[in-house]
Amino acid sequence: MPQPATDILALARTKVLDRGAGLTEAELLEILTLPDEQVPDLLQLAHEVRVKWCGEEVEVEGIISLKTGGCPEDCHFCSQSGLFESPVRSVWLDIAELVEAARQTAKTGATEFCIVAAVKGPDERLMKQLEEAVAAVHAEVDIQVAVSVGTLTPEQVERLAAAGVHRYNHNLETARSFFPEVVTTHTWEERRATLDLVRQAGLEVCSGGIVGMGETLAQRAEFAAQLAEVEPAEVPMNFLDPRPGTPFAGYPVMEAADALRTIGAFRLALPNTTLRFAGGRELALGDEGAEQGLLGGMNAIIVGNYLTTLGRPMEEDLDMMGRMQLPIKALNSAV
Repeated sequence: MPQPATDILALARTKVLDRGAGLTEAELLEILTLPDEQVPDLLQLAHEVRVKWCGEEVEVEGIISLKTGGCPEDCHFCSQSGLFESPVRSVWLDIAELVEAARQTAKTGATEFCIVAAVKGPDERLMKQLEEAVAAVHAEVDIQVAVSVGTLTPEQVERLAAAGVHRYNHNLETARSFFPEVVTTHTWEERRATLDLVRQAGLEVCSGGIVGMGETLAQRAEFAAQLAEVEPAEVPMNFLDPRPGTPFAGYPVMEAADALRTIGAFRLALPNTTLRFAGGRELALGDEGAEQGLLGGMNAIIVGNYLTTLGRPMEEDLDMMGRMQLPIKALNSAV
């Protein structure tokens, strides 16, 4: 028998806020089915959890694509797949462009710059370009560098660590039970194996995914619980932005109340984790909802554009955080 809303929030207050332990999958499902009138209470609790277990600071990150489009995988949400009739076509950036993008990102106060490539995994050409890019950014910009280039071998993980990569992103994307509905050219287990290699090499693990792709609430709870098992340093939260030409092009945009419930649930699943606003927040939440999310458990944000979709101008996000009096996390080396 499900607990009344007040009971599950009381349990969460004791378990998560007081003890720092994440909710179980069954408990998260109760959070995700809270009535709309309970969402403000959920967000308030999630904010208290965030402040207690992560601190008040918000981490700012910029991302750039080293290789865009032409990917051989069939992730149904992604316009970078070379298998769909989407408008994105394969493009490479050079090192000077990456360094300039990192420099502009650092000017916003960001501590993290993520280099992404649309590939199943890096070949030798890409590995060498990544090593060169990371060295060039570190030589000219005071910022930490993260990388996201798909499935890795143990040798590739070691090379990225030696190059000075701070954090590796490889999203689980969705619940294990729902993954075959989203991707058929590789498995959830392959993604999890790369995350294990990354952790073993001493890199920070970044793994999240996309909500609103047609998964059930039970699968959304499953996804949050599975992410907690990975123990990521960071979880990027994306909300489906249906892209033309992809199999998910006709899917509806997530309702704001559902998006906020999901934010609260993920914070209660991952009390110590950096929870980052990523793609689709503008569609699902708008300006007011984004502010609610930042006061409801989120403690990081990607500024500027995403890989193939437009975000908000970074100045608008920085102004928003200034109005909300949210302190921006600084690099330890700069403090």
